[in-house]
Amino acid sequence: MPVKIRLQRHGKKGKPFYWIVAADVRSKRDGKLLEKIGTYNPNTNPATINLNIDDAVKWLQNGAQPTDTARAILSYKGAMLKNHLAGGVRKGALTEEQAEAKFTAWLEEKAKQVSSKEGGLAKAKADAKAKALEAEKEANEKRKAVALEVENEAIKAEADAKEAAAKAEAGETEEEAPQTIDEATEEAKAETSDKKEASSEEE
Repeated sequence: MPVKIRLQRHGKKGKPFYWIVAADVRSKRDGKLLEKIGTYNPNTNPATINLNIDDAVKWLQNGAQPTDTARAILSYKGAMLKNHLAGGVRKGALTEEQAEAKFTAWLEEKAKQVSSKEGGLAKAKADAKAKALEAEKEANEKRKAVALEVENEAIKAEADAKEAAAKAEAGETEEEAPQTIDEATEEAKAETSDKKEASSEEE
């Protein structure tokens, strides 16, 4: 019975979650499986992969053929390398201890690479957050500056209006003053004239 190692889709619409399974090539993509050997979640960054490497190697040694995506996942987790080393042990090219040492060294190197990638992603995320905060702060400062400018203009306009009103009031007072003086002068002249007439009559 030909067997494929492939992905079986699960999860919600728009958020796929996959099982890594060994299944008969004749079964449907999401149909009956022979064994579940891991999971693959592409929704995280980096993607989360849980794989039983020994089970994957067992199926590879039994002739199971991985799909392209499954092969990439198996290679990423070291299952393809372990299968290759197991083949070398069977042929006598190296011992179990040597194969195990090589595989352990590969795992350590891979862990460093993954850790470095995660650190880079975390740094990039922190930098993006810092830039966003800086941009927001700059926008807030601009809004404050515009609001202050508008407020200053309003204060200036109010002061100008008060000054204009004061000038207008002062102008009206100046116009009224001469009229009052003229009236006083006329009254004085009239009084003088009346006095003269009274004197003439007495004489």
